[in-house]
Amino acid sequence: MSGIRVETSAWPLVEKLLESGIGAVLPVAAACKEHGRHLPMNSDQRQVDWIIDHLLPRLDFVVWPVITYGYYPVFVDYPGSVSLSEQTFIAFVGEVIDCIQHAGAERVILLNTGISTIPPLEQVIAARTDSARYQIINVYSGPNFNREVEKLSEQEWGGHADEIETSMMLAIDEETVDLGCAKVAPVEIERGRFNRHDPSQANYSPDGVNGDPSLATRQKGERLIGAMMDDVFAALRVN
Repeated sequence: MSGIRVETSAWPLVEKLLESGIGAVLPVAAACKEHGRHLPMNSDQRQVDWIIDHLLPRLDFVVWPVITYGYYPVFVDYPGSVSLSEQTFIAFVGEVIDCIQHAGAERVILLNTGISTIPPLEQVIAARTDSARYQIINVYSGPNFNREVEKLSEQEWGGHADEIETSMMLAIDEETVDLGCAKVAPVEIERGRFNRHDPSQANYSPDGVNGDPSLATRQKGERLIGAMMDDVFAALRVN
């Protein structure tokens, strides 16, 4: 039992597997989103690629290339970060799904690593007449993952490029993490856009961090990413 990536396969194999009823996976994960001074901007993409690499040997799915541009408006003050408008993102994902469905997929799973992307992805599915054929798996929302966060987290607050996400990146690709550059957030970020420049205003984060990445360890990350994988496998098997 194993799945395939579309980008490294020839179309006849894609057609054959979809005709057999195998589900399609469309990952959504940013490649250009700031993650502090200590993590690469494609941290989300690296995370979802790690999940897919460990998913494919164990379950039959046809996996499309990652959608690396999306709706990430709170990070745009940090150079390199890219955010589409919400409506552009909705239209873009919808058109990609149309192509996947046209290829013969009976079931489409959106594997999402973002937070701001959740509402627009839900809108994409809700607008479809055959919405029962679609599923969204938000990898940071699973019960096993959230239990591990509660057990392991030592920071007072978190949410982005923090102890949790940095620990996961240490487990996934330690060479990309520069803990020497990790900065603790001066204030807790409220809902909304990060403020890079003005300490007198809300959401001040000169480094693009919400939390304390200095508390991250590889051991924590291994437990977190393992719990995340358990949630993903459970969601795929239930539906």
